[in-house]
Amino acid sequence: MRFAQGLKRIDCPGGTLAVALSVSVSQSSDMVCAAWGTPRFRDPALARIALAEGAAVAWLRAFASSRARAPGGVAGRFAVVMIDAVHGRCLAAVDRFGSLPFCYARDGGIFAFSDRADRVPGPARAVGNQAIFDYLFFHHIPAPETIFTDVRRLSAAHSLSAERSAVNTGPYWQPVFDEPRSGDFPSLKREFLELVEQAVAREAVDRNVGAFLSGGTDSSTVSGMLCRVLGKPPRTYSIGFDANGYDEMEYARIAARHFGLDHREYYVTPDDLLVAIPKVAAHFDQPFGNSSAVPGWICAQRAHADGVDKMLAGDGGDELFGGNSRYAKQRIFSWYDLVPGALSKHVIEPALALPGIDRLPLARKGASYIEQARIPLPDRTEMYNLLHRLGIDSIFTPDFLAGIDIEHPAKIQRQTWSDVRAHTLINRMLAFDWKYTLADNDLPKVVGTTQLAGLDVGFPFLSDELVDFSLRLPPEWKLKGLTLRWFFKEALKGFLPDEIIAKKKHGFGLPFGVWATSHPGLHDLAAAAVKGFAQRRIVRPEFARKLLDELLPAHPAYYGEMVWILMVLEHWLEAHEASLSHLSPRAREPLVSAPTRL
Repeated sequence: MRFAQGLKRIDCPGGTLAVALSVSVSQSSDMVCAAWGTPRFRDPALARIALAEGAAVAWLRAFASSRARAPGGVAGRFAVVMIDAVHGRCLAAVDRFGSLPFCYARDGGIFAFSDRADRVPGPARAVGNQAIFDYLFFHHIPAPETIFTDVRRLSAAHSLSAERSAVNTGPYWQPVFDEPRSGDFPSLKREFLELVEQAVAREAVDRNVGAFLSGGTDSSTVSGMLCRVLGKPPRTYSIGFDANGYDEMEYARIAARHFGLDHREYYVTPDDLLVAIPKVAAHFDQPFGNSSAVPGWICAQRAHADGVDKMLAGDGGDELFGGNSRYAKQRIFSWYDLVPGALSKHVIEPALALPGIDRLPLARKGASYIEQARIPLPDRTEMYNLLHRLGIDSIFTPDFLAGIDIEHPAKIQRQTWSDVRAHTLINRMLAFDWKYTLADNDLPKVVGTTQLAGLDVGFPFLSDELVDFSLRLPPEWKLKGLTLRWFFKEALKGFLPDEIIAKKKHGFGLPFGVWATSHPGLHDLAAAAVKGFAQRRIVRPEFARKLLDELLPAHPAYYGEMVWILMVLEHWLEAHEASLSHLSPRAREPLVSAPTRL
């Protein structure tokens, strides 16, 4: 088997490797290993080798002794690939959250790879209809799939072995939740604070470091710890929006005053979006529809202009310690399972189905509760998905629907849910979110936008030590009754301001829909993209017209999200169409190409 690689060029057997980050390379006449990120080898001997000779040399030693088990002995953010050209073998792995991507394809006898899906060497790539549908469902494309039919992305905590006749992947690490009923709170609090401080200190070594500051508990904790670690006020950056109900700047100011931070603020305007949307949409290696990516890039860009070369982000705190409101909501729905079956089936549900009962507000709420409670997880979390609410048949053309599996998103979510090694509901939801919220969504957003701004990024809450710590916390300390992240907040009392501990989570929400109905330039940008995408015969033209002319003006905040994901998709397709097959600008034919499994 031959090898081909893609990006910042590094000569190696069979071609060149290209990555966007600094790379450690060990190379001989018949073997090459390239490693990027910040791997931390748990074996002291390997750690010394990495320090003295580089991470790639240490990885080669690790693979020589442990083969596919080697990544399990490494902490930190990393991606690694080892090529043995003599034996036609390739080994690769990514960290626990897949924060540094590894994408690959098999074209005949060539195994090709890159750190970006759109730069995996090979012929012009075909865009897959199933991937288009999955993107519009999730607003991103979950690994291991990519937008391209023949390119895969290595899933978080997975390794890969490519031999002459096969490509095999599998997890080298899976979280296992201990789930004790109780614990020693003072001892665990001390350990937690020490681990957070150590994680922040590791990320700040030898860098001109700053931090994102939304004013929430996670970013405020990271900013405060960074101040403690540096012994001086760090630069922190916040984004605001001059739109009613969207601005959370005051909480960032509370944290800045409390810790004495060197705080920088910027209010995003609709004119900023006119420049940022096409640029950010085109930067990602595949369509990415998280609307907070644009303000995130604007924030990172301002940090870069100030001379900052690395930003710390608070991502992970919610998903490790139970901070998302949906966790409490799903616990409420789970209570319906405690109602005796005969009572629910023969009394409660028939009563709520009586004629005219839906005119009573309380009865309507009860019927809605039961409707949702009867749907098992994880399907229940997607009941209000935009595609379901708008109607799949009313959105997509019949020709497009004929070539896809509309149940595919549900199938892969159910598989993820069934693979979780936990018994309690809260831990099952957390592990589920480690893939769909962190690895597939939030981390690509932050990594992608900081790279576009010319910055590195660190995620202290996702240190392996803090992840392992969260696995052995009592589940009730993550969601105590309906109180979110109880342990996290209790442990940080006295460190964080009381106002921030008590606040609800918001973050960098973007008022796109509101602005798209009031700012002519932004409206025209969005309308041109949505109408252009409708010409690709994927969505119905009448749906596009209704979305722009009726739905968006009536409910800007809600339907603005649908306009956004269509607009971003069209901008991405336009930016990449020169390298795509079966696609032309405003194509008359749909993007037809059946998924190909590697």
